[in-house]
Order: sequence, then structure tokens, then C-alpha cells
Amino acid sequence: MDDTMRKRGNCLIIGASGEIGRAIAQRMVEEGYQVILHYNRNRQAVDELASSLPQEAVLAILHGDLQTNEGISIFIQRLDLHVDALVFASGTSHIGLFQDTEEGTMDIMLTMQVKALWMISRHVIPSMIEKQTGYIVVVSSIWGATGASCEVVYSSVKGAQNSFVKSLGKELAPSGININGISPGFIDTRMNHGFSSEERQSILEEIPAGRAGHPQDVANAVAFLLDPRSSYVQGEIINVTGAW
Repeated sequence: MDDTMRKRGNCLIIGASGEIGRAIAQRMVEEGYQVILHYNRNRQAVDELASSLPQEAVLAILHGDLQTNEGISIFIQRLDLHVDALVFASGTSHIGLFQDTEEGTMDIMLTMQVKALWMISRHVIPSMIEKQTGYIVVVSSIWGATGASCEVVYSSVKGAQNSFVKSLGKELAPSGININGISPGFIDTRMNHGFSSEERQSILEEIPAGRAGHPQDVANAVAFLLDPRSSYVQGEIINVTGAW
């Protein structure tokens, strides 16, 4: 391990097996962090990610089913490494009419995207306060601010993430801990592959930048927020939307 990697510390990435999570992990290693990689179902993807990174850069690969209170508790018990930076990039969307959405689906979305964020943050914050430094970045969604028809529950939990960032950012700023969020727009990931070619083209025509975003675009924004030079950015939600 080189001096730069020791200097930047340990970065826990929740949702490292997803396309955005993988891009963030790769960028964090480039920035000099050692990474702790969380996954739930896709062990193969996270193993492939780990094998593509320098061996000394991967501190641990941790499984965690964050859809239930028990799963969150078990994951936190496994997390016995110090965390200097937490990046929460986990979660899936749910598309469908609100009145057709089952209560069980609501519970899963709320637990996975809000309670898991609360509990994991609460676990890592004490050591950050002790050191008077630390970073938390939440990957939210454009729908957390504007809302989306047929994605009411998803929009709701993303809005909750945005409020978490804004309020906790105020609470922990005196302790030297930076908390911010990123609001991606239309990013070229599997989550958006369900659109027909006509639907995709219609969306792209609405985006002033003229293209879909890439996972690396989100990862670059995370790198900015985890850099000490952005320390006066606090409690903000950074749009990565191509001005959509």
C-alpha cells in the first residue's frame, strides 16, 4: 500500500455490485482510498470488481440484505472496520401505479433505501466524530426532488434521502463531517434498460446534454465530494442530469 492510499482512508460502498457502485469503487481506488464492498445478490459482479482492483485496495467484501431490519443488523455486526467515507449507492426502483403497490413492496423500499441509510450512518458516525473528519455521500435520484408518475414510492424514499442529507449535514457540520447527496438523471444502467428504443429516444431528446449519463459521471461527482477541496460543500444535493 502506498502513502496516498493510507492518507485517504477507508471507503465503504453500499451497493458496490451495481453499475454505479462499481464505477464509484474504481474511482475511489484511483483517488487513493481502500474500499469495503457491499453487495446483496450479485456476488459474481462484486468478485469481478474486486479482481479488477489492486489486491491491497480491497479491504473486505461484505454481504448484506438491507431489505429487512434483521438483514441490516447482521450487516452492521459484520462491519468491524473503521470507515472514513460512506457512499450509499444501493437500492432499486419500483414502477407501477401507486394504488396497485403492495404494502410489502412499500416496506422493502422504505427499509432498503431509508432505514438502512439511517442505521449504517449511525454506526459509522461516532468514529468520524472522534476524528473530527469524515464523509457521507448518498446517491439519490432526480425523482427525489421532482417526483415521477408511476414511481411514487421510489420518489418518496429518494425524497427522504435528500432530506436526510440536508438535515444531517447541518447537524454534523460542526464535527467536521461532510454530508452531501448526488441526484442522477437518466443514467445508462440496467435500471433503465426496460425502456423501448422509442421511449429512450424520447427521453434523450429532452436532455439538453444530448446523451444519457454514464456511471462514471456519478463516480466523478462522488470523487469531488470526497475531496477535502470541496469541504465547504455541505448538505447539498448535486444534480448529475445533463440539465434534464
